[in-house]
Amino acid sequence: MKRAHAMLAGGALAFGLAAAAQAADITGAGASFPAPVYAKWAEAYRAATGHSMNYQAIGSGGGVKQITAKTVDFGASDDPVPGADLERSGLLQFPTVIGGVVAVVNLAGVQPGRLLLTGEVLADIFRGAIAKWDDAKIVALNPGVKLPATAITLVYRSDSSGTTAAFTDYLAQVSPAFRSGIGAGKTVNWKSGVGGKGNAGVAANVTKIDGSIGYVEYAYAKQNRLSHASMVNRSGKTVQPNDATFAAAAANADWTSAPGFGVNLNHQPGEQAWPMTSATYILMHRTADRPARSLEALKFFRWALNNGQKLALELDYVPLPAGVVEQVEASWKEIRDASGKSVLTLAQ
Repeated sequence: MKRAHAMLAGGALAFGLAAAAQAADITGAGASFPAPVYAKWAEAYRAATGHSMNYQAIGSGGGVKQITAKTVDFGASDDPVPGADLERSGLLQFPTVIGGVVAVVNLAGVQPGRLLLTGEVLADIFRGAIAKWDDAKIVALNPGVKLPATAITLVYRSDSSGTTAAFTDYLAQVSPAFRSGIGAGKTVNWKSGVGGKGNAGVAANVTKIDGSIGYVEYAYAKQNRLSHASMVNRSGKTVQPNDATFAAAAANADWTSAPGFGVNLNHQPGEQAWPMTSATYILMHRTADRPARSLEALKFFRWALNNGQKLALELDYVPLPAGVVEQVEASWKEIRDASGKSVLTLAQ
């Protein structure tokens, strides 16, 4: 797989050139989970059309706030907004790609994928019940792996994060103790550790801190050459994170079962399924204050969903199935101008 060329700095990414904005340029903000693929799509889209998509990876919570405040053309979140909240805020939600969250560690001599964890052990680590790397539960899973008798340093997201929501949702599913002690959501009360802003901030801290463990979207683990843990999935099989195991987790998803396509892909059955899998979502207003800009945003995502599959796969994201893309594009008819006309008619 090719590595992404996006620059990760300060937890925020700006995509597109710094030239004066054109009328067709669009802006978005939110989740850092899909930031590497959005950077690739923006670069290729500009080359194909001459139009820019400028995106800031400020976290899912920030993305929801920005689109609610109408300061961007679209918001982005890895934690799907519930149907009642979509209705109340007048928002349309649709997925773009599927990816996976991984635990990443800084342990001398431990190569990527060599450390094996179960969901229960990972939950015990992040709730503070396992505090050292040579704990008997970790050692039992990893015969032949040299584990130091050192303290574990937790690294977590300091911002409101869809990656945190996906990660803690999985841990809460497999561990009642984690669910009652830490909980699940975009922000939780970690008992100890070091915070980092964005996936990039967590990756940077894990890189710097010996004996640390954090959680990031898989593309960040690859870009930063971090050692990820393999996992035992719901079917009891050991799996590695990649596009095939993410796709296996999403294989049986019923995308129409929740408003705004907000399905939960964590802890799915299947021998090949990666246990921490998530779709990432775009949010736009159903009634567009600036219909022309809303149309340009939809043009970008239409291009990305139909022409950006290879770029997504190169970063180990999973493109949406063709049938889901059709459903997503059909939902765009609900974005209308003040007169009630679909903004898509502006392209005709």
